[in-house]
Amino acid sequence: MSRPSVFLYVQHLLGIGHLKRSLLIARALAQTGYRVTVASGGHEVPLLDRSGLEWVQLPPASAADLTFRNLLDAQGRPVDERWKSERAALLLDAWTRASAEVLLLELFPFGRRQMRFELLPLLEAARSAARPPLVVSSIRDVLGGGQGDPERQLNMLALFEKYFDHVLVHGDPSLIPLDLSFGPTPQLGTRLHYTGYVVDPAVTAAQSGAEGAGEVLVSAGGGAVGMPLLEAAILARPLSRLHGRRWRILAGSNVSESHWQGLTRMAGQTGEGQVLVERARPDFVAMLGRCAVSVSQGGYNTVLEVLSQRARAVVVPFAAAGEVEQSLRARVLEQKGLIHCVAEESLSAQTLAAAVDRASLAPAPVGQIRFDGAQRTVEWLSARLLDRSRQR
Repeated sequence: MSRPSVFLYVQHLLGIGHLKRSLLIARALAQTGYRVTVASGGHEVPLLDRSGLEWVQLPPASAADLTFRNLLDAQGRPVDERWKSERAALLLDAWTRASAEVLLLELFPFGRRQMRFELLPLLEAARSAARPPLVVSSIRDVLGGGQGDPERQLNMLALFEKYFDHVLVHGDPSLIPLDLSFGPTPQLGTRLHYTGYVVDPAVTAAQSGAEGAGEVLVSAGGGAVGMPLLEAAILARPLSRLHGRRWRILAGSNVSESHWQGLTRMAGQTGEGQVLVERARPDFVAMLGRCAVSVSQGGYNTVLEVLSQRARAVVVPFAAAGEVEQSLRARVLEQKGLIHCVAEESLSAQTLAAAVDRASLAPAPVGQIRFDGAQRTVEWLSARLLDRSRQR
């Protein structure tokens, strides 16, 4: 008997959170016996585990700016219609070769409007197949684009109803229900399913080791929009009650060389030997479990990794260019006593130092949160495929 097969499409345009979450789901499927093809449309990201997956690297695209409206190619040039046509053809070819029973699209149609040039032809091909696949949207707990725009959200709903069978929300409705960020949620009805949060099961267990113990651990994901936070953290150290501890700054793989050099110089000039600047670490999550305080932005992956390790945390949600996703998540978590929050517009060395001090004196956060979203996604897909096989 052939293995069940899944074709997963993911496009990261700025940060790497979408790709990290999708890979956790893809690997959970592969480890359960699925044949998984991942079509990735973003730039290559180091340190991410792609073992057991059939990988399709599309010509990479990135966002031209924080509006996400315009795309750049691998050379940083605006994409043209020829580029779009060629990439759409490559995606369709990959889909045809995969012969998958499940088409899993990360974020679309609740985001990634920029990619309609290739996703609508893909969905049309899936719908017109002799044996149409199960078509599923995979989204995080909070949607970013479209909040405050009812017409845009209704357009998302219309695309969902035309092409999709189900939507999987990788979150917990008792913590953050989808309707906080998507008004038409009730109209999704029984096609909406919550999986719990997607966190690597290998890092939710206790981690041994001593490196990073008692430090202030500062991170900004891939680092593409994290420089103000990283710089503020270096300047905050001497103002904090934890000034005698080491402050470890993880700049991320997307920080430019010039910015990296600037952080290194700043740490050398003001750090008094107590500030260490590094790119990224594969043991980041284990270090969260040993740090005195975590300081980070408010992206899905980092926040859930922090909570999985019960780390005392300060979160500075990214909010430039009208972004509201991280702010909404951070606000809810702060109200539940799980993190301490500093609004991006209020960020300074002084406000950050004060928040680190508050977090360091607070008890470790306690919350009943499900972190097994990847495995529950596998279980849900397996049940749906079994139902479909019985109906045929």
